Amino acid sequence: MTGSFDILIVGIGGQGTILASNILGEACLIEGRHIKGAETHGMAQRGGSVESHIRIDGLYGPLIPPGQADLLISFDLLEALRYSHYLKKEGTAVVSRNLVIPTSVYTQKLTPPTEDEIIAALKKHGLCLIEADRIATEAGSPLSQNVVMLGAASRWIPLKPENLLEAVKRLVPKKTIEINAKAFQMGRDAGGKS
Repeated sequence: MTGSFDILIVGIGGQGTILASNILGEACLIEGRHIKGAETHGMAQRGGSVESHIRIDGLYGPLIPPGQADLLISFDLLEALRYSHYLKKEGTAVVSRNLVIPTSVYTQKLTPPTEDEIIAALKKHGLCLIEADRIATEAGSPLSQNVVMLGAASRWIPLKPENLLEAVKRLVPKKTIEINAKAFQMGRDAGGKS
């Protein structure tokens, strides 16, 4: 593969965005691939916007410029919409159907976009929608949604799925390895169906 493969992972605080980016980094190390990454913690608290930039085999700095991401992995529909301008025209968005309406929408009496409006806007790129909360719960823990999303996105990531799974096993707490391995595989299966 030539050139950088750029992945932007977005979500809100507490959804496991940073762990997901660390898993990608670990998988790159397993494969001996060059990686650059950067994280931006919006409000640095649960509920604040979090973004992780991952550049596999990148030649330039760690931040992905708008319009240059090959893949957007979003743990929330609104966050996917907020960061969709980072995707290349031919890029793909792997998005959880989860929708968290920020408190500011209520305090400012705003009307949030509907799920259908968000999905319609995201369809200008390749779009893979995942029921991450349902799949994670079936795998054994709703906390494994981030790993479900990595499994779903693994079909587009230029790393071997077995190395991504090995990275999951290395980085999740030991007592949750089995649940997260199952979550990864179930996410991968779901990503193949979209």
